[in-house]
Amino acid sequence: MNRAGKAAAAGGPPRLVVAGLSGDSGKTIVSVALLLEAGRRGMPVRAFKKGPDYIDAAWLAWASGAPARNLDTFLMGFERPARSFALHAVPTGCNLIEGNRGLYDGVDAHGSHSTGALAKSLRAPVILVLNATKMTRTAAALVLGCQKLDPEVPIAGVILNHTAGDRHSGILRDAIESVCDIPVLGAIPKLNAAFLPSRHLGLVPPAEHAGASALAQTLLDATRTYIAWDRLFEISNSAPALDASPLELTQRCYGTRLRIGYVTDSAFTFYYPENLEALEREGAELIPLSALSSPALPDSLDGLYIGGGFPETHAATLAANSGFLTSIRHAARNGLPIYAECGGLMLLARNLLWRSERSKMAAVLPFDVEVCPSPQGHGYTELSVDAANPFFPRGFRMLGHEFHYSRILAGENSLPSTVCTLSKGEGCFQHRDGIVTRNVWASYTHLHALATPEWARAFLSVVHRRAPVAA
Repeated sequence: MNRAGKAAAAGGPPRLVVAGLSGDSGKTIVSVALLLEAGRRGMPVRAFKKGPDYIDAAWLAWASGAPARNLDTFLMGFERPARSFALHAVPTGCNLIEGNRGLYDGVDAHGSHSTGALAKSLRAPVILVLNATKMTRTAAALVLGCQKLDPEVPIAGVILNHTAGDRHSGILRDAIESVCDIPVLGAIPKLNAAFLPSRHLGLVPPAEHAGASALAQTLLDATRTYIAWDRLFEISNSAPALDASPLELTQRCYGTRLRIGYVTDSAFTFYYPENLEALEREGAELIPLSALSSPALPDSLDGLYIGGGFPETHAATLAANSGFLTSIRHAARNGLPIYAECGGLMLLARNLLWRSERSKMAAVLPFDVEVCPSPQGHGYTELSVDAANPFFPRGFRMLGHEFHYSRILAGENSLPSTVCTLSKGEGCFQHRDGIVTRNVWASYTHLHALATPEWARAFLSVVHRRAPVAA
């Protein structure tokens, strides 16, 4: 066993948290480059994303070649994320956890459920990525403040981003290392290439990035001389033992496999791997479908799952695939159980309005949706079921999240009925969510199977009651 493997075996799984002082600090570029470098060296890698994020997680999955797991202590508590990490982490190699927002940014002024809190619970060394634009010694004050605010957060090093040349980098390095007594492990200059372009909901997902196939080598070439990879991997292997047993996942089957279609293409990419896996453990056979190119739903489907994504950027192509939209509408009218989140809700609407264009959708739900210039709902949601429906019992409480620029266009007298009230979040309208018609559930709230383990069984129970299942 090599030295790195011995270090990992002596402690816990090798691991690093890549954190920042704010959003857009460069965490994702550093995280993706680190995973690619580890893979280039032949190291096993796994990636994790703090918080309820789909797009950054998709890039981490792209770079690691394996599903990226979300770790969210607000949704899941502290035990389940640690046990999920223990289940999926590689015992040697590199396990990377990308933070979100700033290191201490959480759900309140105390920073509850922040990246720093997650790092402490995982006993994971933190690498702080700092956007150094137009600053020198002040950078040391920022890093020192992070150290002093919570000395239990194990900040192990700093990577500078957007530096303005060797002299600028040298001053920053000397200031931080002399004041904070931790190493500067990289200084990335202002690079001309827009490696990961952004738009209204954040980064463009890998499925829509035209140059993704060539991006890996470009990123490796751009960062190779600027980051001390060997020292980063040494720090990763210095992580102590992790006091968490792997998550145990129960399995159940209805006696025959329930055929559940799920819409997965460049317009609909927002699926947590745990959600799909939970459906399979509960007895589902997952059938991938494309709203962009599949001619129609298969007649043999027992249920349909439509996750989130960017239907607005594919609206014309979706509208042109009228056979698929018509088959969804007919299936819903015939009682097919459908579970739709955010982008899925938009697909089930009558029309989608964006940038002065109106595109026909499936018309399962009696309203149009409009994509606005600013977010209409962003953050965690807390739901309580207060009306009868096929999916969840009255009084059932759920934690989820929403991030949508679209809104439902309906007058006060024509709002569809909903089954959930929100004590936190916006939902569909008037702090309500969960539009239910026949066996269709549509909401702006996204649920995670580790936060709401009842979700998969609830959905498949509706499917099971309708489907012609053998005893």
